[in-house]
Amino acid sequence: MTRFASIFPGTDKPLIAMAHVPALPGTPLYDAEAGVSGLVDHVRRDVEVLVDAGFDAVMFCNENDRPYQLKAGPEAAAVMSRVVTECRPDSIPFGVDFLWDPSIALATAVATGASFLREVVTGVWESDMGLWNTDAATTLRERRRLGGDDIAILMNVSPEFASPIGTRSVAQTARSTVVSSLADAILVSGPMAGAGPEMSLLREVRDAVPSDVPVILNTGARADTIADMLDVVDGCIVGSSLKVDGHTWNAVDPDRARRFVRAAKA
Repeated sequence: MTRFASIFPGTDKPLIAMAHVPALPGTPLYDAEAGVSGLVDHVRRDVEVLVDAGFDAVMFCNENDRPYQLKAGPEAAAVMSRVVTECRPDSIPFGVDFLWDPSIALATAVATGASFLREVVTGVWESDMGLWNTDAATTLRERRRLGGDDIAILMNVSPEFASPIGTRSVAQTARSTVVSSLADAILVSGPMAGAGPEMSLLREVRDAVPSDVPVILNTGARADTIADMLDVVDGCIVGSSLKVDGHTWNAVDPDRARRFVRAAKA
């Protein structure tokens, strides 16, 4: 059984909901008055709503650390680990993500017992964060060194806020990433959080990647379209459309969360 399949035994197309962590200490939007305990309180409430709605997993992410860094400091791993440890669900699996430093995500995953992480670890990109050069080899070697061999790495091959340097298509990159970088799952994104890729692109990637490697919708999942999307892909990650007014940095709306799960599992 693959790493990804072992996380979701008996679940055909898992629904992974985002638990967005408010801005961390030291970032421009950090709420110093609320402090780290304020982060915990916010995320704990969102996780409770997501579990109650029936999602198959949650993924913690520093979504509001704008502008994003390609290299973060040790305090990021420390605070993310505290938040995840205090808010992680008992009844469903959880994963972590860090925008955009895989070393922080991996350290947090190992420290908290996460089952998976999401990162961009292949390719070179021009981006809002500047020139973005990745290193899958280091990430996978660190996973081995830190004893995290059971942690699945979900590799985003079309990251938000970025464009590739090179001429390969997303489908070609996805196929290559499975072979050269040992992806446990391939993620396909739209241009930014909340915006999804074209259905035709999802089909191209699904056709290009071996059938035993899941292709996951990474952005743009909505209750009114998710059933059609799941006809093509093997699961989804959803965040923005679950929030109050559909706004990425708002709290999770219980009605939107339940409506999404009903639509996806109908």
